[in-house]
Amino acid sequence: MSHWARNAVIVANERAGSAFSVPVADVAEACQRLVGEVGVVRTAYPGHARTLAAKAVRDGVDAVVAVGGDGTVGEVAGGIVAAGETVAARSGLVGPALFCVPAGTGNSFYKEVWHDRPWREALAAAFTGARPRLRRLDLARVAQTRDIVLLGACSGLVAEALETAAGLSRISGRARYQQAVAETLRDFAPHPARVVVDGEVVHDGSVILAAVGGGRYRGGGFLLLPHSVLDDALLDVCVVTGDLDPLELPGLTREGRHLERPEVLYRRGRRVEIERTDGAPLTFEWDGEVKCGRTRYTLDILPAVLPVLAPAAESV
Repeated sequence: MSHWARNAVIVANERAGSAFSVPVADVAEACQRLVGEVGVVRTAYPGHARTLAAKAVRDGVDAVVAVGGDGTVGEVAGGIVAAGETVAARSGLVGPALFCVPAGTGNSFYKEVWHDRPWREALAAAFTGARPRLRRLDLARVAQTRDIVLLGACSGLVAEALETAAGLSRISGRARYQQAVAETLRDFAPHPARVVVDGEVVHDGSVILAAVGGGRYRGGGFLLLPHSVLDDALLDVCVVTGDLDPLELPGLTREGRHLERPEVLYRRGRRVEIERTDGAPLTFEWDGEVKCGRTRYTLDILPAVLPVLAPAAESV
């Protein structure tokens, strides 16, 4: 049986939401059967995964395996893209392929690419064969911070629920985020915001959330952007206005039925701006990491910049 990868680096965040359920040693052992040479590096602080992934790119590895949640995978993707742009400019070579082992709270990115396939089975499928099976995915960039966004970003309910999830250490995986949404809804209030897509104001008023992506799922099981495609060079935007009862939203988003409601707007574009209009800081997140302190965030599309290992049917 042939294996295309000569070497790979595992970037592990052992502080992710459910990382204890996927021991790094098990991932390394599985990789060693599929890859010629395997290295393991562990994150020590927020943002470290990006630095470690960028070093792996400069070292010329064939693949980077991220072990952690969506935040960790987003950092790794950012490191691959940023360092890959430099390497490509110098040598014309494309950066290493990304694979992620789901070991976080929502694991939405893994679900996007591999659905609910067990990670060991997906890993074997990704690394077995004479050539890699790749999808070149779009990313977004936050204009204000220059951060890379892998899966998507969201204001309001989703961001506040992520803050709640940080305190639910006794619950792991998708159940942790689902419980966090339920708890957040107890005292949740919409906020005033303006949403602009490619220069057009699509909503100016009360907002429960404004989601931008990227991926279809958030929190592993909430289908916020059901029409989103990871490689169509567009950002999907869903605005849930304050006219909807927030308590209805979790049930509606299980199967994307929120789009049937007149209180919900859906658009696509290449640049999206979300601004809180009462002067208070906007609670905002991307790839599962909550950001505060700004009233406005702008996201721009970065088409086809990230090579990701994917099932054979989705190869390009």
